[in-house]
Amino acid sequence: MYEDIIFRDRRDAALRLSKLLDKYRAENLVVFGIPRGGVEIGYYIAKELNCLLEVTIPRKIGAPLQPELAVGAVAEDGTIYVEEEVAELVGISREYIDSAARKEMEVIRKRIETYRKGKDIPQLSEYNVIVVDDGIATGATMIATLRFLRKKNPIKLICSTPVAPPETIYKLRKEADDIVCLETPTPFYAIGQFYQDFKQLTDEEVLHYLSNSRRLI
Repeated sequence: MYEDIIFRDRRDAALRLSKLLDKYRAENLVVFGIPRGGVEIGYYIAKELNCLLEVTIPRKIGAPLQPELAVGAVAEDGTIYVEEEVAELVGISREYIDSAARKEMEVIRKRIETYRKGKDIPQLSEYNVIVVDDGIATGATMIATLRFLRKKNPIKLICSTPVAPPETIYKLRKEADDIVCLETPTPFYAIGQFYQDFKQLTDEEVLHYLSNSRRLI
């Protein structure tokens, strides 16, 4: 049984994570953060590894009347990942998922404009790519992101997070070339339970981290 608090804050988690990621230190490395918390994690890792930082924007697809329950996620190119067991359990149709994904794409487009000035992510065939978030619960948004970035043909695709449940790590192993995770506690109820300070970030804070980093785009 784990005690809930593992990390002081995202910086603490990122600095610990960067030690495990040091094996990927190279000139052709780019860290992608998933907003908002993943960008803060990515900022500190990119600083420690002296590499590029970029942002990619997936969105969770929530169940009807239970928006916190992820039935899937959509990546910024429209790649949709569906949690088939959850969707079947709550009786969600493909039509609902497609409709919800279209709505989330509108949010994604606005955030791409905010965070990347509307620019697309280029081909990544010259880069090793590390995708980070401040924690992974079901894995839906991370899986959608990994499938999207895989299409960009990175040399190697690495998924990294401070904390995730064991069953999610198992799912992610099928999507990434490597998984780097500090802790896999159980029971796992919410990412925030493992942080002493898990304050939500604003767009302004995300832009601060991005503007103080070397960017891919």
